[in-house]
Amino acid sequence: MTVNRRFLLARRPHGAPVPEDFSFVEQKVPDAPEGGFVVRNCYASLDPAQRGWMDDAPSYMPPIPLGDPVRATTVGVITASKSSDFAVGDWVLGMNGLEDYSVNEAGGFTMKVDPSIADSPSRFLSAMGAVGLTAYFGLIDVAKPQPGETLLVSGAAGAVGSAVGQIGKIMGARVIGIAGGAEKCRRLTQDYGFDVAIDYKGKSVDQLAAEIRAAAPGGVNVIFENVGGDVFDAELLNLAKHARIVLCGLISEYNSPTKIGVRNMWQVLAQQATIYGYLIMDYAPRFAEGGAVMAEWMAQGKLRIDEDVQTGLENAYPAFMRLFSGANTGKLVLKIADGL
Repeated sequence: MTVNRRFLLARRPHGAPVPEDFSFVEQKVPDAPEGGFVVRNCYASLDPAQRGWMDDAPSYMPPIPLGDPVRATTVGVITASKSSDFAVGDWVLGMNGLEDYSVNEAGGFTMKVDPSIADSPSRFLSAMGAVGLTAYFGLIDVAKPQPGETLLVSGAAGAVGSAVGQIGKIMGARVIGIAGGAEKCRRLTQDYGFDVAIDYKGKSVDQLAAEIRAAAPGGVNVIFENVGGDVFDAELLNLAKHARIVLCGLISEYNSPTKIGVRNMWQVLAQQATIYGYLIMDYAPRFAEGGAVMAEWMAQGKLRIDEDVQTGLENAYPAFMRLFSGANTGKLVLKIADGL
């Protein structure tokens, strides 16, 4: 290709993103800089966190500059290189953008991957990438659920949540999942092996709290939080003594211009619970370690990681919005191109 198609952030979204917040342009394919290389992006990860990066607000990563491509983790092939460490033809995983070709400068975070160990390169964005490893390290290193403890997962039918629940079962925990709708709840118990599935839709905080209490009368030992808002408030009313809360995401707040926050934090004090703000980037040096375990569990049939692969960079906007409508049926991935 001689054209680099790019999906750019044109303005800051107010609430839910609309098509006018983005632009789709065609530019010349970039050249490799000294010490760097050019990646042909083949698959890109679409994640709720990208919505937060679009705001001009303090966060763990700087806002996406207006006029830049929407930031995304991608897996692709090097097409041009002036680096002694990366050669043309190498497959790499890194933080790039929603575009056909990305420039990687010397010193940037990029790691080589071997696509021969997976059924698709997209696996490095799901089971063996940040999504699967968010679940893996969040439980193995942070929550440390013990056999017989109760693990509660919100956003449980999503890419991270479904993996969290399955890893919890591998570790011997009893697992309760909260999801939206009968079909997602069916998937939790029948496809992912959760012990209990609770549908949050159409329920008040008190009603949802009562359902959690019925499923876990002794309280919840570990919460893996992906949603926030009313769901989190209901969960906080069901903490066991010394419960551990892994705060991974707050998707219910991302498109809300007015942040509601959490009202039942007093339960954290009453139950002497702990909250851990968890970011997977801290574990980047251990990705190979965690990815090997995830691959082994999948090979053994202990772990199922579904992918929702949407095709075409030109479809970046509707694909991204599947995250917020609940339409995605697994780890949401955008296929940009086949491998070279």
